[in-house]
Amino acid sequence: MTLLRNLALLGFAVFINHATIAAAEEEGVVSRIRREAVASSNVASIGYSQHLHVLEIEFTRGAIYRFLEVPRSVYRELMDSGSKGHFIAENLRGRYRFVRVRSGKALRRTALDRN
Repeated sequence: MTLLRNLALLGFAVFINHATIAAAEEEGVVSRIRREAVASSNVASIGYSQHLHVLEIEFTRGAIYRFLEVPRSVYRELMDSGSKGHFIAENLRGRYRFVRVRSGKALRRTALDRN
């Protein structure tokens, strides 16, 4: 019974996470977190809101993600890391909740439409 309950809760959590991401993109979440350009092959810029404890990352393909409830020390470690992509994979993904602010595909479509 406990296993079934845990599986149901996990499924609900995954559903809520996907719904949150979709809602953020549909509502056109506007970022007011100032990001700083970084030297990286995969990451374009990184910003942090000390007030909100939110780490925001813009990838080179246009997608922007917000990682929630991130300590400032993690932001500092990311900025000091030699490989931003490796740090994100090892220290952020799967450890912090996130919201996709903008998808990379939408950015590419917009850029193509302008030409």
